[in-house]
Amino acid sequence: MALNSLSSPSNYFQKTLRLSPKSTKATRSSPMVSMTSTLSSTYTEVSTHKKPFRPPHEVEDQIIHSMPSEKMEIFKSLDNWAEQNILTHLKPVESSWQPQDFLPSPASSEFYEQVEELRKRAKEIPDDYYVCLVGDLITEEALPTYQTMLNTFDGVRDETGASLTSWAIWTRGWTAEENRHGDLLKQYLYLCGRVDMRQIEKTIQYLIGCGMYIKTENSPYKGYIYTSFQERATYISHGNTARHAKHYGDQKLAQICGTIAADEKRHEAAYSKIVEKLFELDPDGAVIAFADMMKNKITMPAHLMFDGRDQRLFQHFSAVAQRLGVYSAKDYADIMEFLVRRWKVESLVGLSDEGRKAQDFVCRLVPRYRKLEERAQGRAKQGFSTVRFSWIFDREVQV
Repeated sequence: MALNSLSSPSNYFQKTLRLSPKSTKATRSSPMVSMTSTLSSTYTEVSTHKKPFRPPHEVEDQIIHSMPSEKMEIFKSLDNWAEQNILTHLKPVESSWQPQDFLPSPASSEFYEQVEELRKRAKEIPDDYYVCLVGDLITEEALPTYQTMLNTFDGVRDETGASLTSWAIWTRGWTAEENRHGDLLKQYLYLCGRVDMRQIEKTIQYLIGCGMYIKTENSPYKGYIYTSFQERATYISHGNTARHAKHYGDQKLAQICGTIAADEKRHEAAYSKIVEKLFELDPDGAVIAFADMMKNKITMPAHLMFDGRDQRLFQHFSAVAQRLGVYSAKDYADIMEFLVRRWKVESLVGLSDEGRKAQDFVCRLVPRYRKLEERAQGRAKQGFSTVRFSWIFDREVQV
């Protein structure tokens, strides 16, 4: 989750190459053709939709495969390094936490009493907090999109679905660990009784159907810079929801959010380590990719969210998160400052002219973001408007 708001997808994504869909045809020897031919005499197609499905938010113009092919050799050469340095950030399943560790056990004779206690604690938490928690859940639940995105990166994708390259093993392992986050938050929210689960489920379906466009252009340079930033953002966000839950007296919810935050922190360490290695091997390419990503701004993965009603749902959700301090303009600037320091961008030497320009651009960004942070705080003091969120039964919340 984040602050980057979109006035509209068509306005936000500019100056890119338009894609045209490609079609494929099955041959006579195709198993698909032979199978359908055996069913044709008994199968009658039933049309339940008069119009083909179209996502409510569409990104019409996109850039793909911008990384030079020779750069892919870097990632192939790093497979052994990734095994020793990245796969170690994944935990064995048998020693990993599971959602049921934090929830009432349906097999327990005290299940109903435990649920009642959970619901009692939930009543003490205000609606705006639940807007942030639901937004976090929806972001986590769009995990199929994120695995798909990682597998678009040239040189590191899982080519078979069960590839044994270190990059593919990481992607599947990371996805498996992340999958628990949405499971845990969704089960908690189902039990708490404070939110409209059907509207939440609709929002998740809409979001996965819309996908995401984060301008990584199939490049693992840009992709891993994005994930480094994004994992730190989710670490901060979940950490702040944990802090708020503790303030409202719900220690169990604070534990849930804090546990998820710890996972995000561990994943951030892995992704930022990959980019650190790229800065070591190819400082010019790494800093240029970093500058490109920051010029486009880090668009958060749920930026196309929609609940069937509010076309500006992501902006409204982000505004609530900003007001509560769950994720703010200050956090965005802090992350940028952290990564510049983590990757030692200011001390890079031996760069090309383009690389030096990129280095200068990146290093000048943090002071600019601090000024934007001050402006955001100034606007916040001018007063708030209210928005109805379907996630909480159309109750109004300040934005």
